[in-house]
Amino acid sequence: MQRYEFVAPCHFGMEAVLKRELKDLGYEISRVDDGRVTFLGDITAIARANVFLRTAERVLFCVGRFKAETFDELFESVKKIPWEAYLPEDGKFWVKKASTAKSKLFSSSDIQSIVKKAVVERLKQTYHTSWFREDGEEYPIRVFIYKDEVTIALDTSGESLHKRGYRRLTGKAPVSETLAAAILLLSPWNKDRILVDPFCGSGTFPIEAAMIGADIAPGMNREFTAESWTNLLPKKVWYDMINEAHDRIRGDVIMDIQGYDIDGEVIKAARENAREAGVDHLIHLQQRPVSQLHHPKKYGFIITNPPYGERLEEREALPSLYRQLGEGFSRLDSWSCFVLTSYDEAEKYMGRKADKNRKIYNGMIRTYCYQFMGPRPPRRKKQED
Repeated sequence: MQRYEFVAPCHFGMEAVLKRELKDLGYEISRVDDGRVTFLGDITAIARANVFLRTAERVLFCVGRFKAETFDELFESVKKIPWEAYLPEDGKFWVKKASTAKSKLFSSSDIQSIVKKAVVERLKQTYHTSWFREDGEEYPIRVFIYKDEVTIALDTSGESLHKRGYRRLTGKAPVSETLAAAILLLSPWNKDRILVDPFCGSGTFPIEAAMIGADIAPGMNREFTAESWTNLLPKKVWYDMINEAHDRIRGDVIMDIQGYDIDGEVIKAARENAREAGVDHLIHLQQRPVSQLHHPKKYGFIITNPPYGERLEEREALPSLYRQLGEGFSRLDSWSCFVLTSYDEAEKYMGRKADKNRKIYNGMIRTYCYQFMGPRPPRRKKQED
């Protein structure tokens, strides 16, 4: 079967996690850039990657890659792409986004206009018409230019993949589903280890952890733009992927996942979100301040996204908040702690220096994932016959 190139954007700093996910799905990695991973697969990768990837922001079907330093070069190179192989005559196509960095071509609006014109000119020659109705299925185009290298791709996802479909209600400054999943997969946590989020907000960390532990595919309950691209991918492929996702769910899994928040209304929202995700039976959510952080068992994980203090009045409360988090962590013998925050004095008030920290962009906010590593639990002795 013919292989194609796909591009999966992700949060800056999480490329290695996405790369591992793609390899686990059986795909070959062809290149890794800041904030995106390129991989090779057959045409069914459009469906499989959208349904099963937890850390990608979207899945882009790469249809062209070339160098261009002038608008003429851009036009001619786009026109050479066999657009008739991807776009039906009645397809609605437009350049949804054009981004450029460190390149001679820097006007996004001009890039969008020229790419659209070049596609139209190519299709005029193929379909022998001077006007396109564009009343059929949608085929959004995305353009990336970096150091004069142009990547042209079709957006197969539509809405960002962080929109799983379960988060109807949110608290203040929620962490995205894709970033939460990436941090969970970055950590040594697994379904057999305790997980506590003392600032759970709308429940994203606990819900994503439960979905990982129960092997619930993140895209099985939402729609994708490419589902209607029957000229490229039969509907049956999508049905097969959803059936596979259902078959993989571990209905008998038991986990100890807890989420706390001081705001009772936020906890109600988190419970509703967990129900929507089908994991409410796997998570214990409770109104509780961080000062009451405790657990009787060893070798657990705190994975959390505390307040950043983006507003001045909130920032004044941060020293006390992070001090309480640090005190609670110190009482949890042998635990590990992963803290995602932009607060630059987090380590100071938690009372210890992180073993590792990783710079990650949460939207436009530069944050750090501070990793305080506890010991590994002892290996379980095999029972003798």
